[in-house]
Amino acid sequence: MNATSLQITPQLLIPPHLVGEVQSKLAYVDERIAHAQISAEGNQITLELAHPIAEDEQAAIAAKVQRVVVSMTQGAIRPKVQILEDYLDRPTPYEADPMLELMRRAEIYPEASGIYTLGPLVTRLMEWFERQFLDLAASFSAQPYRFPTLIPARFLERVGYFRAFPHSLSFATHLREDLDQIDAFAESAACDQHGNLSVPFERFAPIQTLLSPAVCYHLYFTLADQTLPPEGVTATAVGNCFRYESLNLHSLERLWNFTMREVIFVGQKDFVLENREVARRRMQGVFEQIGFAYRVESANDPFFIGEFRKQAAFQSAFQLKYEIRARLPFKNSTLAVGSYNYHQDFFGRHLNIRLPDGSPAHTGCVAFGLERIAFAFLAQFGFDHTRWPQSMQEILQ
Repeated sequence: MNATSLQITPQLLIPPHLVGEVQSKLAYVDERIAHAQISAEGNQITLELAHPIAEDEQAAIAAKVQRVVVSMTQGAIRPKVQILEDYLDRPTPYEADPMLELMRRAEIYPEASGIYTLGPLVTRLMEWFERQFLDLAASFSAQPYRFPTLIPARFLERVGYFRAFPHSLSFATHLREDLDQIDAFAESAACDQHGNLSVPFERFAPIQTLLSPAVCYHLYFTLADQTLPPEGVTATAVGNCFRYESLNLHSLERLWNFTMREVIFVGQKDFVLENREVARRRMQGVFEQIGFAYRVESANDPFFIGEFRKQAAFQSAFQLKYEIRARLPFKNSTLAVGSYNYHQDFFGRHLNIRLPDGSPAHTGCVAFGLERIAFAFLAQFGFDHTRWPQSMQEILQ
C-alpha cells in the first residue's frame, strides 16, 4: 500500500536532549521526506513524504531512519550544560514573530530556500551590531582580513571537514573548457517547474572548490606550514558562509547563505583561552547596555551522524564551545546568535601551524551571525522604535 506518512518506532528510545539533534538529521535520510517529527518522549517518529511510495520503499526509508537513531543515541551520555551567563529573564517589549512584519513591510525577500534579500531595516541592524563586534576586535588590536567566498576542496579535506560535516557542503564548479559542451549548455539550459537547472553532470569540470562554511578557516590555511611570531596572531574578518541544512532551513533563524563576523586568535593555549574569556566579558557589557535577553551555555557543533556522538561528547567534556543563545519570545525558545570557540591544537596539528618552540599552535575564535542577531533583536524589541534601547536610535537616522 502506498503512503504519504510513515510512523516509525525507533529501536532505541531517543533521550530528550537528543530529540532535536536526531530530528534535524532525519532531513538527510531521503529526499522524499517533506517533514520529520519526533515525539517529545522520543518513542515515535513521524515522516511526511512528498508523494506516496510503495511498501518496499517505506521499509528502506525506515531502515535508514533506524541507522540514524542507533548511530546518534547508542551509548550517548547526556552532557552537563555549563551556563556562564543567564539573562533570559530580561523584559522585552515584543512577542510576535518578526518574520510576518518583515514580509509585510517588504524588508526581506525570499529568493530560495535559506536565501534572502534583506532590506534597509535589517541591514542597518546588522551594521550596528557589526560596529560593536569591530570595537571588540579593535580592543585586541586584531588585524583586518578579507577572505574569499570560495574555499579549495584540498584545504577542507586536510582538516577532516568532509567527514565531520558532509551534509552541509555547498559545491562550486563551472563548465568544462570544451566549446562543444559550452555551446550545448547555452542552447539547452533551462529550469524545470521546481527551479532545477537540468545539466548533464559530465559537462561540469571536476570539483576543486566549495562555498566557504566558516570565516576562520581561511586564516588557518593562510598560516599553514608556518612558525608564528612569539606574540601569536589576532585577526578579524567578515564573510559570507554557506551551510546547507535541508528541511531545517527556516526564516532568518537558519539560512543557507549567512554572514559571520569573527575575531580569531592563534598562538599559545593560554593566549587563546584568556582572549576568548576577555571577549566574552566585553560582549556581556554590550548586551547589558541594550537589555538583550540571552544565555551563554556550553554547546557542540552540528556534526553529521557518524561523527556526532564522539565529537559532541569531546566538545562538551573539554568545554570547547559556548553559544550565545538569544531569547525568541514568540516561540518561547532560544536561537544561537554567536559562539566562543576553542579548537585546542587541532588546526595547529593538521595544518602544521607552529609555535616558536616547534609545538602546534592553539586556535580559537568568537563568531557572530549578523542576520541571526538582527532577527533576535527584532523578536525581542519589535518595530516600534520608541521602545528600542536609546543607544540604538542612531540606526534610524
